[in-house]
Amino acid sequence: MQIRHESSRKEVAQMSTEELRENFLIETLFTPNQIQWVYSHYDRVLSGGAMPVEATLTLETNDALKANYFLERRELGIINVGGKGSISADGESFELDKLGCLYLGKGTQVVTFSSQSAENPARFFLLSSPAHHTYPNQAFTKEEAFPVSLGMLETSNQRTIYKYIHEGGLQSCQLVMGLTVLQPGSVWNTMPAHTHDRRMEAYCYFDIPENHGVLHLMGEPTQTRHLWVANHQAIISPPWSIHSGCGTSSYSFIWGMAGENKDFTDMDLLAIPSLR
Repeated sequence: MQIRHESSRKEVAQMSTEELRENFLIETLFTPNQIQWVYSHYDRVLSGGAMPVEATLTLETNDALKANYFLERRELGIINVGGKGSISADGESFELDKLGCLYLGKGTQVVTFSSQSAENPARFFLLSSPAHHTYPNQAFTKEEAFPVSLGMLETSNQRTIYKYIHEGGLQSCQLVMGLTVLQPGSVWNTMPAHTHDRRMEAYCYFDIPENHGVLHLMGEPTQTRHLWVANHQAIISPPWSIHSGCGTSSYSFIWGMAGENKDFTDMDLLAIPSLR
């Protein structure tokens, strides 16, 4: 488990490319037969990845959590971006196809991850936040997430949004989680940009074609910075930062939030001409 502390607005404005990447980019999410974690002090959110290939992986606690088991005081959202996989939670089994989601509530003690095929292993993106109440463990398929089509090809942002963990879907203490699939010919996400000072956000980019990338925009609206992101990499976004991107091809990304509220529409919108 890697631990990352907060960076102030002034610090970020003066960071080099290397410093930005060290603080906000998660370069390695999926390692065969391992669970990777990055602990962020922004709302104490954990972002990670589990990639079981030949082995079944067990969700272990970490000394940094000071907990008897991982979900003793936490909740966990999981979205599969790989081959078909299975998750066992206190003896109950959940099968997840690609783009399937599972919520695990506070108090779940024994969690394991496995793949149906070693040739096409599951890749489970993990997002965890502190929890004060126990909500039931529940899975959603992408069809149950009531996908919504938005945007236009003329503005290069024709996309389908899947909402999984939110007020109208899977219930949680503070996690909000879903994903966006950009249609062929569309490359922009979250533009016009916004901030939401009440919540941090994490992006996990996937289905980026080989030899392509996404230019992720972050920072204060008048002090924007950028990071080049590859397939199966993630971004930690501070509450005061914009979070947007433009790819050299169409792609998909998971978005997850935690903080003050679960209101998906809680955004401070920014006009494009105001960005610097």
